[in-house]
Amino acid sequence: MSFDMKEFERRMDGAVDNLKKEFSGLRTGRASVNFLDPIVVEAYGSKMPLSQVGTVNAPEPRMLTVQVWDNSMIKAVEKAIRDSGLGLNPMQDGSTIRIPLPELNQERRQELVKVAGKYTEQGRIAVRNVRRDAMDLLKKLEKDKKMSEDDQKRKSDEVQKATDKRIELIESLLSDKEKDIMAI
Repeated sequence: MSFDMKEFERRMDGAVDNLKKEFSGLRTGRASVNFLDPIVVEAYGSKMPLSQVGTVNAPEPRMLTVQVWDNSMIKAVEKAIRDSGLGLNPMQDGSTIRIPLPELNQERRQELVKVAGKYTEQGRIAVRNVRRDAMDLLKKLEKDKKMSEDDQKRKSDEVQKATDKRIELIESLLSDKEKDIMAI
């Protein structure tokens, strides 16, 4: 067993990339097909991402459509969208579900900022979990005499620097997203 700093950095970067993906789904002024990414549909006895049961499009700035591939799934997709907590009211139009996006009032913007805050906290936790895993491995390697105390200390400092850098980036992403959401 060895310590690979690159692997821990890759995992931390994965947490940051995941946060960016979550943020891309938080809409600001116009419809984004990523907005529906977090929605999961009860389909064929299991839970599936919406993208696996239909095609999402943004035909207008304030309208999304979902072209459901299997007509028997339309009600399940509609229910998943309605129950998603995103404040959407889908309407069936044949095999297409039309989703008008409500105007962003001040209250809705503040809700979106709170959601962004939750995503950010999940990102921070993910990065800290990677740090904890790295620190635990370093302690184990030192305890098992596979690494000197000095090496362990030096590597611990590297891990902490990498963690601080990712947390700073996450804070910056949140700040930018809050400005984006609150801009009228």
